[in-house]
Amino acid sequence: MRTLRVATYNIHKGLSVTPLLNRRLTIHELREKLRLLGADIVFLQEVRGRHDHHARRYEDWPAAPQYEFLADSVWSDFAYGRNSVYDAGHHGNAVLSRFPILSWDNQDISMRRFERRGLLHCEIKIPRWNQRLHCVCVHLGLRGPERSRQLEKLRQRIERLVPPEAPLIVAGDFNDWRYRATHELAHPLNLYEVFELVKGRPARTFPAVLPVMSLDRIYVRGFQVPTAHVHHGGAWARISDHAALTATLVPL
Repeated sequence: MRTLRVATYNIHKGLSVTPLLNRRLTIHELREKLRLLGADIVFLQEVRGRHDHHARRYEDWPAAPQYEFLADSVWSDFAYGRNSVYDAGHHGNAVLSRFPILSWDNQDISMRRFERRGLLHCEIKIPRWNQRLHCVCVHLGLRGPERSRQLEKLRQRIERLVPPEAPLIVAGDFNDWRYRATHELAHPLNLYEVFELVKGRPARTFPAVLPVMSLDRIYVRGFQVPTAHVHHGGAWARISDHAALTATLVPL
């Protein structure tokens, strides 16, 4: 296997972005959209593992956790990092993979009690690759100083656990409208953002109906990037307030 297609998407917990009382369930439409992307590995943020209130309110709420429901029959392996826990359930990050996830770990990088964040780190075996693929799914905080500390924790984890020669993908919702991740994470680790390589600047991903802010990223090491696409507009905006990103990667 010489090429790899990856996607990242903040799925807004499987609910529309309309006002609270009028929110509709989007998880079924989301599953179809994800499958059309043709990604081998999917990085997801704001994924519900369980929500008892919504399960009672919505007739077609999936019986399985959202990550299992989305992966069903397409992505044979998945990992879920539970970050926010509350009385009705929990949500966090997830990685869906067509290939075996050999190991995974979810590191707590929360800086505040009511804004829980984590780094979901997976090691994936790709057929005929000599090295394991390291994938880190992230969802960083809303405040600049907190994001800087979280980026530092992410950098330290990669330096400690990812061999320099191993292929690496770091993707997710960075909430980084000031582009600090480039200097605080990418440059020290020799990572490259896929849209910067292909288009000259990170993709605009928020709000999904007409993106103006670059919050979501895909950083890579050890790959060429022939193509990268942002998926936004009316159909996508009905699912989440973020656009989805995809990229085709070719190992060096």
